[in-house]
Amino acid sequence: MLVPLVITVWVLKSLIGAMDQSLLLLPDAWHPHTLFGRDIIGLGAILTIAIVLTTGIIATNFFGKQLITLWEKLLNRVPVVKSVYSSVKQVSDTLFSDSGNAFRKAVLVQFPRQGAWTIAFVTGTPGGDVANHLHGDYVSIYVPTTPNPTGGYFLMMPKADVIELEMSVDEALKYIISMGVVAPANRPPKLLTEYSNK
Repeated sequence: MLVPLVITVWVLKSLIGAMDQSLLLLPDAWHPHTLFGRDIIGLGAILTIAIVLTTGIIATNFFGKQLITLWEKLLNRVPVVKSVYSSVKQVSDTLFSDSGNAFRKAVLVQFPRQGAWTIAFVTGTPGGDVANHLHGDYVSIYVPTTPNPTGGYFLMMPKADVIELEMSVDEALKYIISMGVVAPANRPPKLLTEYSNK
């Protein structure tokens, strides 16, 4: 009972601390330290939520969509910003889209060395000129870090070295974030299940 509570408090404190950094976007005269003589924990989180909600409201109406389109066209005219913005937008649209399929399958791979195993996610297959230099059947995988799965490693591995797991992406993410504490339900291998149903 104590461990989940401590982890929950730690995660919330980290999130609030990260969102409090949004106060740095305000002019110095508007900072709580200047106005009230001390910092107020959580004020940045409230500001972040307000910005996200306001952006969502603006983006859902016709005029907001037109404004966003104009803004994107403007950014696409700036040489360096264009390449960075378009790349980040493409990745974020893939990861956070409701219909997206960024993490297609949870798999088991040996990483960072032979004999050490970790859970990873299949993200696709190597493309572009990379595919011309890889001989055989390869898959692109993402190895998340623990307990923050937004950081990780991108690898291209032979498909033969990747073991598909009988667990959903959500179950695998929960397993990773909990550092192995919250294990998914034990399921028999697929071949055994098919054999037992015959």
